Amino acid sequence: MTAVRVLVVEDDRLIAEAHAAYTGKVDGFDVVAVAHTAQQAMATLRSTPVDLILLDLNLPDMNGLELTRSLRAAGIGTDVLVVTSARDLAVVRSAVSLGVTHYLLKPFTFATFREKLLGYARYRSQLQGAEPVAAQHEIDRAFAALRGGSLPKGLDQSTLDLVLGVLRANETGLSAAEVAARMGASRVTARRYLEHLAETGRVARSPRYGGPGRPEVEYRRLR
Repeated sequence: MTAVRVLVVEDDRLIAEAHAAYTGKVDGFDVVAVAHTAQQAMATLRSTPVDLILLDLNLPDMNGLELTRSLRAAGIGTDVLVVTSARDLAVVRSAVSLGVTHYLLKPFTFATFREKLLGYARYRSQLQGAEPVAAQHEIDRAFAALRGGSLPKGLDQSTLDLVLGVLRANETGLSAAEVAARMGASRVTARRYLEHLAETGRVARSPRYGGPGRPEVEYRRLR
């Protein structure tokens, strides 16, 4: 899958370098440019293909939301992830009204940053293509992937990461029983985590044929 092309827009050069470095550590993302002003960002977007803008709001020549408004007026629909310390709900509402895809508050850890980008990647992968969606749950799943958030009751992050690690280590899809054997857990436990990952768009489900009786379900990591 083609890497997500990212433009970092941040007036503080050290923070911009940090955001670019963070982005470079996330699989599937590639920083194509860094801009320190709204003018530089606009020039970059007119000359360079960009999929996602990591946008600070406090730019020296224009507020980040005003830049977003100018982009939309110019017909530039590039996705925007606001990265800011602004906690004013009015600012959040304005960001949403302008079609900002996500909002990340400073300061944050790399783990939080990474999860926001991976959530965006899952959301993006589910909304690609020209075919219409088949049902409401497909739209719900895409937005659930973008939101991320806490795990359902009874699931924990360490076990989820273990399941993802097992899937990541295999080129082909695995059944719940195969995942369970590799992680040293019960099939029921593995299936609960796999189903959660499927519902949130992080793995794909498909039937596995070849044996007698009902086909077995296998799971494959999307990213």
